[in-house]
Amino acid sequence: MHILLIEDDLDLGRALQSALKVEGLTSEWRRRAGDAPRTVEASLVDCVLLDLTLPDGSGFDLLARWRREGIQVPIIVITARSAVDHRLAGLDGGADDFVVKPFAIAELISRIRAVLRRCARQASETWTLGDLVIEPRRHQAQLCGEQIDLSGREFQLLLELAREPGAVVAKGVLAQKLDPLGEPVNFSAIEVHVSNLRRKIGAERICTVRGVGYMLTS
Repeated sequence: MHILLIEDDLDLGRALQSALKVEGLTSEWRRRAGDAPRTVEASLVDCVLLDLTLPDGSGFDLLARWRREGIQVPIIVITARSAVDHRLAGLDGGADDFVVKPFAIAELISRIRAVLRRCARQASETWTLGDLVIEPRRHQAQLCGEQIDLSGREFQLLLELAREPGAVVAKGVLAQKLDPLGEPVNFSAIEVHVSNLRRKIGAERICTVRGVGYMLTS
């Protein structure tokens, strides 16, 4: 999972990136509103951590613009503004959650996972798809109660397909998701990972939509 962090505080930004790395989440950090991407692609970013008070502008403006443009990536507002009206403005403006500084980093990590679960339509830390069970935080999966031996890339691939079972995930999206900080994974490598994953969870569980991508069936 890849996080976009927009926060001007040096100490907090460094601490957050370190904590995200420990949790197995990749991240990129921007310190100014002007450095934030014009748009946030769901194929590249899983969640945004957005400070409201930036040296060159307001996080509210970024939030409003992204939502106005139809961007649906989960956004968690992090701010020192604790007044109820600020929290309501953030949530009403399209934020998925609101965390007031100072906060425990462990709590923020939990909130990120909760937001991502909601987006994946899963109610708990364990994602259940028939007799296939996925535990994102532990990087583990089970089939019919038996542990599945998956490589890191195979698990990432399974996770991306499991976010919305029955929906087609384009190869281009998978190419970015499997290595968000590097070059997109080439399609031939994706096909190899899909083949290996099919062998481990059952070929019938992953459908190929020719010319588009792949779909996980429950």
